[in-house]
Amino acid sequence: MTDVTSAKSARRPHHWRRDVIELAALFTAVAVADAIANLIGHQPDGPYLLVASAVALTATAAFHTWWARRHSHAPPPPGATATAADAAPAADAAAPATPGETVLWRMRTTVRDVPGSLAALCTVLARHGIDILTLQTHPLAQGTVDEFLLRVPASLPARELSRAVAAAGGSSTWTERADAHDLVDAPTRVLGLATRTALDGAELPLALRQLLGRCTIHSLPAVSVTGRATGETAPVEGVLEETVMRLRDPSGGVISVERPYLPFTPTEFARARALVELDARLGPRVPRGEQVLRLPEGDEITVRRADRADLAAAVEMHGRCSERTLRLRYHGPVRDADRYLDHLLSPRFGRTLAVQTASGRLVALGHLLWDGDETEVALLVEDEWQRRGIGSELLARLVALAVEAGCENVYAVTQASNAGMVAAMRSLSLPLDYQIEEGTLVLTARLAAPPARSLPHSPPYEQAER
Repeated sequence: MTDVTSAKSARRPHHWRRDVIELAALFTAVAVADAIANLIGHQPDGPYLLVASAVALTATAAFHTWWARRHSHAPPPPGATATAADAAPAADAAAPATPGETVLWRMRTTVRDVPGSLAALCTVLARHGIDILTLQTHPLAQGTVDEFLLRVPASLPARELSRAVAAAGGSSTWTERADAHDLVDAPTRVLGLATRTALDGAELPLALRQLLGRCTIHSLPAVSVTGRATGETAPVEGVLEETVMRLRDPSGGVISVERPYLPFTPTEFARARALVELDARLGPRVPRGEQVLRLPEGDEITVRRADRADLAAAVEMHGRCSERTLRLRYHGPVRDADRYLDHLLSPRFGRTLAVQTASGRLVALGHLLWDGDETEVALLVEDEWQRRGIGSELLARLVALAVEAGCENVYAVTQASNAGMVAAMRSLSLPLDYQIEEGTLVLTARLAAPPARSLPHSPPYEQAER
């Protein structure tokens, strides 16, 4: 519904004085014409003069009509104000006949908290043919941060977009290419992240990363693996310091979130704190799905998620492993191996898969560990169950979890002599990078594409879901 009425449909008010004047002018013109006709008609050349007068009047009327039509289409003089009816055809003429290629951009800029500041910014975006898909506002003590998802002509460079926004009053402008996943509105995305966090305690770091964009998340424990207090703590309400936020970890310690390229807003801090509070209220939780596999020798094993409830069984498995197996896994003194288990089995630091036999004995562990912006994979298989494909199966499943979490690559730290781990990494059929330093081998697999070895149909195992 528009507030402007079309000029064709608008009716002017009726004035009776104008009608009286027009009638008087008509009668006067008729009387003058009759007097001239009587005067000229009685002359010898009167008929010829009347015909010549008629031709002159007709030519004058035709010239007047042509002149009026020509000047009705002339551009308005400088300073004239165009009506909405006149502006509509002009806007249609200025619009491109066929829309060109467009790209998605995320843009964040700070504007003054005064009426009209957002309108001025939107006007500038419209002049550049930019479509605003979503808009979020983040109030600050001084000004407001406006976050846009834009559909921008592909020919418009980001630098020109930033200059246009600055001319409209925007400051501290930040732009980044977006994709189709950003089209999900903020409430829907936050509810989805809350649901994932409620179902799995290991999802909290991933949910925070997806909520806040490209950032680095560190879980800093209150107690080190050696049992010493680290001094890492944060108040219940958390701490926000521009590009760093520190939140109290429900399992102890601190969750540190860093985003150096873009300061956090109070709105983002409140959302992150709400996710952490939800995790604290729900307590420790891990999905309990299981999958039964039959090895080529005929033995059945069960693959499932593990957590700190499996600590005692993991310690017992350590006792059945040889010193060489433990040394290849932990790269340090064997006597300290048990100390790492509490950290490794915590959902806060990653995800753990366990393999147990039909009798319930734990025989293998696979860890997917969040390490800031990177992700580490690690395996431990009991000596008696090695060289049966269990390590490769666990590693493939861990990589699938990493792909699901949006990780770009995973790395494994081992010794150059650990042929089993090297073979398991190569079995993924993914691009691998090798780095060797003083006998330590770091294998990095790039996850640009899913592994060729599809997990749900990995031969030669027979599988069954429980």
